[in-house]
Amino acid sequence: MTWIEIIGYCGSGLIAVSLMMKSIKKLRRINLIGAATFATYGLLMEAYPVFVLNSFITMVDLYYIYQMRSQKDYFTFLEINSTSKYMWKFIEFHALEIKEFFPDFDPQVLNNNFSVFILRNMLPVGLVSYHKLEGSSAKIDLDFAIPDYRDLKNSYFLMSCESGFFPERGITKLLAEKTTEKHNVFLKRVGFVTSTDHQLFEKNLCP
Repeated sequence: MTWIEIIGYCGSGLIAVSLMMKSIKKLRRINLIGAATFATYGLLMEAYPVFVLNSFITMVDLYYIYQMRSQKDYFTFLEINSTSKYMWKFIEFHALEIKEFFPDFDPQVLNNNFSVFILRNMLPVGLVSYHKLEGSSAKIDLDFAIPDYRDLKNSYFLMSCESGFFPERGITKLLAEKTTEKHNVFLKRVGFVTSTDHQLFEKNLCP
């Protein structure tokens, strides 16, 4: 196998992998790299139809990635309670993915929790459910975002000083269970640190 063929196989593989992405943003990014790689292969092999097609795909991916990055999102939140039929439909529809990130999550805790939908451009893209502890602390039992909107912006907004969501409710510290590796990485990226007893993650909010 020549090095040119390796480039071709890599390009093909990346394009195939991109089609398995649930997130449109990840699909575009991986497809961009795959198409650019395959265009290079077409040029080296003097297979100009391959080069032209994949160069066009590369330009299309670049355009949409730019559009997604330049778009300004409008965020707000919608508090709900256990009588919300939409919340239960949301939980039912995303049950498998919720189980993937929160293996021990029991939907019945929502009956006694405080819950809020994060709205992004008025679309319900995330659901956060928590219960209050002693003092000014609260423990998050669920922080789930739908696949196309897992870019941390939802949580940054809800936990920011600008939104004031938690401080206005007397909450200045959040706690969260250690669950799956993916979720643990997410918590660290939004500012959580391991608690002193190493059993939970915690995050101090703005005063």
